Amino acid sequence: QVQLVESGGGLVQAGGSLRLSCAASGRTFSSYIMGWFRQAPGKEREFVARINSSGGSTVYTNSVKGRFTISRDNAKNTGYLQMNSLKPEDTAVYYCAVGNWQYDYWGQGTQVTVSS
Repeated sequence: QVQLVESGGGLVQAGGSLRLSCAASGRTFSSYIMGWFRQAPGKEREFVARINSSGGSTVYTNSVKGRFTISRDNAKNTGYLQMNSLKPEDTAVYYCAVGNWQYDYWGQGTQVTVSS
């Protein structure tokens, strides 16, 4: 069992930055892929970014490419999402998730609100 706790969300003006963290319990974090997802009010949850277990491979949805960076520190059992040049349309609850071949474990989410 893995427990995930996101932090770092908040209110920021358009053009600003936030860094989200995802702290994982358990010893197997380093073996999992990790992803970030988001859900805006009235919308489906959507994929944002993914990183492989070693941190050597990343994938981003088109709308955040060049602005967001996913990373991880396996020694600290923590993943990150650096978000720069934030836009009002980035407003959502952000979730981290981990798993082997699918996302088996999810955090509770952290709210990101970008004002115009």
